[in-house]
Amino acid sequence: MVRVALTSDNHFDVNQLDSNELLKHQAQVLADLKVNYYIIAGDTFNDFTKTVHYVDALQHELGSQTEVYFLAGNHDMAAGVTYAELETRINAHYLHNQFVDIPGTDWRIVGNNGWYDYTFASQLFNERSVADFAQWKRAYWFDGVIKQPMTDPEREDVVLQQTTNQLLDATVANKRVLYVTHFVPRAEYTRITDDNRFWNMANAMYGSRRLGDVLTKGHVVYAQFGHLHIKPEPRTFDHVTYFNQSVGYNTHRLQEWRHADFMSEWQTRLRILNLQ
Repeated sequence: MVRVALTSDNHFDVNQLDSNELLKHQAQVLADLKVNYYIIAGDTFNDFTKTVHYVDALQHELGSQTEVYFLAGNHDMAAGVTYAELETRINAHYLHNQFVDIPGTDWRIVGNNGWYDYTFASQLFNERSVADFAQWKRAYWFDGVIKQPMTDPEREDVVLQQTTNQLLDATVANKRVLYVTHFVPRAEYTRITDDNRFWNMANAMYGSRRLGDVLTKGHVVYAQFGHLHIKPEPRTFDHVTYFNQSVGYNTHRLQEWRHADFMSEWQTRLRILNLQ
């Protein structure tokens, strides 16, 4: 049996935490739990270089018993990396558009950072254009600082093609798939209301309905995502079981933790999958 631990949205800098000290405690917990693979689905820092430094240090602390892999969430993309660099194997632990076969099993871990295409706000399309959503993002959303050489729907087109190719390869290899991404793949996790225009628009930047459609094809058994700090129970749609194991914010303005300290919140939020 192989033990895989899933997490996302640790937000060390937003939460003003000492990651150098905390990673030692995290490494001990992962070792005690006999975790073989630790997968971080994005939003570790607001700077990609800091995320890479943390992951490398955590891997050094863990040694060979546990392999660490990570994706870049929108916060990691805010500084220290370009779009072109994000599309390369910039670090040995970087899982975007990569896969890891688990020895002795028919399991494959497939990763993709993901993105969004405004389809979660399609109810607003009668009054909003693609240009309107892009303008709103630049004015009000964190991602306005992220530079890219294409529109958001075009960027999601790349994600979908990469994912389709990865899942086809996994099917040919007769592999069961654990798919990991940062952005939201199912509309069931979003909500349009009559009384909150800001968050109605924000839905556009959550992810893509089209990704959920792609994941129903092939041999995807589990899918992990982050981005939303909503902390739902696992849910199964079209034979795929979805997890969101985000830790989220504990700041003066946003208090999303259910525990008083990071380690308790992080450990409670860990999802352990026993794959065999």
